Amino acid sequence: MLPTLRRRLPVVALALVLAGCGAAPGGGDGPDLDGELAVALQFPPRSDYAFDADDGARLQSLGAVETLTTVDDEARPAPLLATQWEQDGDAWRFTLRPDVTFHDGTPLTPDAVVTALSYVAGVEAPPRAIADIGFAIEADGPDAVRITTTEPDPVMPLRLSSGNLGILAPAAYAGGGAPDYLRSGTGPLVLTEVDGAASAQLTRFDGYWGEPAGAARVTVRYVEDPQARALAVQAGDVQFAEGLPGAQLEQVRSAGAEVIEYAGARTVPLQLNQSAEPFSDVRVRRAVTAAIDRPVLAGQVLAGGAAPAADLFGTAVPWGATAPPPGADVEQARRLLTEAGYGPENPLTVRLWTFPNRPELPTLANAIQAMLAEAGVRVEVTVGSYEAQEPDVLAGDYDMFLNSRSYLSDFPDAASTLTSDYTCDGSYAIDQYCDPDYDALIAELNRTADPEQRQRMFTEAAGLLTEDAVGVMLVHPLNTAVLRGATGFVPDPLQIRPVLPQLTPTG
Repeated sequence: MLPTLRRRLPVVALALVLAGCGAAPGGGDGPDLDGELAVALQFPPRSDYAFDADDGARLQSLGAVETLTTVDDEARPAPLLATQWEQDGDAWRFTLRPDVTFHDGTPLTPDAVVTALSYVAGVEAPPRAIADIGFAIEADGPDAVRITTTEPDPVMPLRLSSGNLGILAPAAYAGGGAPDYLRSGTGPLVLTEVDGAASAQLTRFDGYWGEPAGAARVTVRYVEDPQARALAVQAGDVQFAEGLPGAQLEQVRSAGAEVIEYAGARTVPLQLNQSAEPFSDVRVRRAVTAAIDRPVLAGQVLAGGAAPAADLFGTAVPWGATAPPPGADVEQARRLLTEAGYGPENPLTVRLWTFPNRPELPTLANAIQAMLAEAGVRVEVTVGSYEAQEPDVLAGDYDMFLNSRSYLSDFPDAASTLTSDYTCDGSYAIDQYCDPDYDALIAELNRTADPEQRQRMFTEAAGLLTEDAVGVMLVHPLNTAVLRGATGFVPDPLQIRPVLPQLTPTG
């Protein structure tokens, strides 16, 4: 295992805009290690940074709280608060890093780790990374902890990189309720103050065991509106912003900002209901795939804000497809539809549902409607509430569903999504796909511990989905970061490495 703490993962596009001759990227004269930063982040905490909620990983991304493990640039487990580990049947032993101090001055000990992880494992709805596996933890000598599960678990080191499993000082849990996360972590930044979902204040932790934070102080502003984030960069109110769509990128470039676009572990699939006609016929599914021009969707419809998808995963992870998919083949689509019994005498009409929460989806739906019309398929588009649509799509009462899926949402291992979305008994099997050969592969995957072998199996599983035309993997949206008055950002498609500590103000 490699002690890789700074990951350098694939960058899909990198645009540097000069802020003046001889100036550092993003403006200024050079790093200011005693300087301050203000940043505009996209997603505010919805549940007061609770570890058992989806925003629990925010404390990790801020750089205030750390986990036992992280991942390296091949998405394999790497040391963080634990330096090594070994498995023995249904148990894992993790040796803790020596000389680590919490922000309140107390040392990292096995008992402290037991207190932290026992708390989060014992809440009513534990984080998905450790739910339903019989997770239990105890101290194992003066420098290690022992974790057991109901059955032998091959990916515990990856599970423990989940931001929902951050380690706080023992005093944080003394109140008996939700832990007190202020001044309680081990990260390079100390979270000193929060204002609900509006803002947070952090300072550099001088007692940090690793590489120090690049800024002495950081002010976080949670700004959900992308136009407001762009205007904050232009006005110089913030030196870093994330999640700007293509429409805002030119305006921040014109202000002298550095714009970085990079792959994300997210896919937009066009899901096809295989439990009923017409998509129970693989020829129809393949016809829809052939009729859709994925490079055009990514490059023109979304103005370069996405990469065309050749498989479920793409370039954000080491096991994903790197070659782009082909463009549309309308003639092939028509031939396949004719073979399936559709044509001018028996035209095919289908319903396409999607939702507006991710603004690219309605735009893509309209483009897909036009592309399928070229092949002779009439598409009726409905944009509605995801919450209202989900029961019907999960029950198989739909035709086509345009979705957006983070395939590494819980921890950086694809087995969870491959199981929940595509096995016969999957809990999120919207495509209604059921194939014994695929299920056998996933069953073997869930017994396999070797990281390289698992990644080969991820690739094999994605290939089966492509061969069987299990939906159409359309595009992988790109993540964006904008710097003006800061430097040091390193793209992280898996969004595990903390963002703020790497940023350094430029004078």
